[in-house]
Amino acid sequence: MRKGGFNACVLSVLLAVPVSVHARDAHEDARPVLPLWPALSAASPGRITERSDDAARPDRIIEDVRAPYLVVYAPPRPNGTALLVTPGGGYARIVLDKEGTALVPAFVETAGITLFVLRYRLPDRAHAEGADAPLADAQRAMRLIRAQASTYGVDPARVGVMGFSAGGHVAARLATTSDTVYAAVDAADAHSTRPDFALLVYPVISMQSPLAHGGSRARLLAAGDRPEAAAIERYSPHLHVAVNTPPLFLLHAQDDDAVPVGNTLAMHAAALHAGVPASLHVFPHGGHGFGTRDATGALARWPQLALDWIQEQTRTP
Repeated sequence: MRKGGFNACVLSVLLAVPVSVHARDAHEDARPVLPLWPALSAASPGRITERSDDAARPDRIIEDVRAPYLVVYAPPRPNGTALLVTPGGGYARIVLDKEGTALVPAFVETAGITLFVLRYRLPDRAHAEGADAPLADAQRAMRLIRAQASTYGVDPARVGVMGFSAGGHVAARLATTSDTVYAAVDAADAHSTRPDFALLVYPVISMQSPLAHGGSRARLLAAGDRPEAAAIERYSPHLHVAVNTPPLFLLHAQDDDAVPVGNTLAMHAAALHAGVPASLHVFPHGGHGFGTRDATGALARWPQLALDWIQEQTRTP
């Protein structure tokens, strides 16, 4: 399907959702959309639902994505750095605002970073990649960003990933998986899938008890065809941290009762063992899913901590 046809398809899905106009980012229709897979162009781009009745605090989710795509948030004057963003949702849905559009003021408008927000497929046996579908989408997205870097004023050697919750699991797997989990499609697949740096925010990491997030673990294991022990090992990124894992920025709240802080601590311990540079930030309060707009107190400074760290990773020697 041609790009314009895909945009029209996305728009038709959005308009079909029984929500008020403010449910969508007011500028989203005009933003570039990059479909990932030519072979899936006729599939559904997903179903969007608004969960908030506050126009100032939209809280959309997208479900049943069959044709994954990137939404591009480009600053007027790009600084050359790009972030692939993988929002969370427990592998049951993907949140679009608090871990997506809410990042724009600090990261795009102020810092000049180009965001590529991924609306990825969830683990499902219906996908050719099964439980690896989110990783396949992230790998393909990283390659497309680099392939089109010049279009958006991006340096292909300054492309990182930032993932939240289950999206943090997607980002962590992208950062720790050297093998491609899909067959090459076109020339874009000549580019590397390895992010130059990775930010993991209250990430799902371990599939081992007692650290595992129950919903994410259940959906990953149900979508795969491996014995449970092998699946747990495969889908626990901290067990795959190696010397070539990119530098890590790790953020969590100690009182997170959805994804235990031990997930981030396990990732940090693995980074230390492998000699991978890792910046660890654990705050006593904040719970789960704070993103940028629900972070308060000292935790509210985390976007600036992240931006300072990104600047260090992308500084020319």
